[in-house]
Amino acid sequence: MHPLDRPFWTALNTRQSHLAQWNSAQTAVRIDPDYGPFANAAPGHNAALSDLLAGPEDEIWLVEPEEVTVPGLIAKLTAPLVQMVSQAPPPEADFTGIVPLDESHADQMAALALATKPGPWGPKTRLYGQFYGMFDGAKLIAMAGERARPGDGWAEVSGVCTDPDYRGRGLARRLILRVMADLSARGDAAYLHSWAGNAGAIALYEQLGFTIRRPMVASVLALG
Repeated sequence: MHPLDRPFWTALNTRQSHLAQWNSAQTAVRIDPDYGPFANAAPGHNAALSDLLAGPEDEIWLVEPEEVTVPGLIAKLTAPLVQMVSQAPPPEADFTGIVPLDESHADQMAALALATKPGPWGPKTRLYGQFYGMFDGAKLIAMAGERARPGDGWAEVSGVCTDPDYRGRGLARRLILRVMADLSARGDAAYLHSWAGNAGAIALYEQLGFTIRRPMVASVLALG
């Protein structure tokens, strides 16, 4: 199995095992909920995913090659994704005005993510890795960072979002390249996921050297 076929399973069993929360039988795992809702089960043990849910308001997200269904759990969302990879060195770019984000920016990062919905965002999502942002005065208007690290040689570009009033200026492009430069410097190839219907985002990623590796499916499960 390629490490990107089940990226969070690979990550939580390797480079991000310190964030893993397992069920008692060690057959299902989720990331620390403060980082996000991502989870997986060992092959043949999808029923164990119900062990990971804390209550009726809780949910887990699975990013897999196929839709995941579990008896007793409801699917709050099932949506097609494309997984894209870039194994070439990123092109050079102008990083003027790009700022490393830190604790002092946490509230603005959360507000931007919740307003634009680039993906699940929790209290510690910004701590997956270095995030970068761009500002208009004191206002954070765009950002990008990283998320899963599924085994040696791969890291996920994530949290890419721009305030709607500032779109069309190439901010996301420059921020993605800034994140990719970090990944390349430490020897990681970049990958990411996009909603399959987001043609604009996919076109941007292709301009940056990403190619579609395979279709994937996001399954969001909760207690019935």
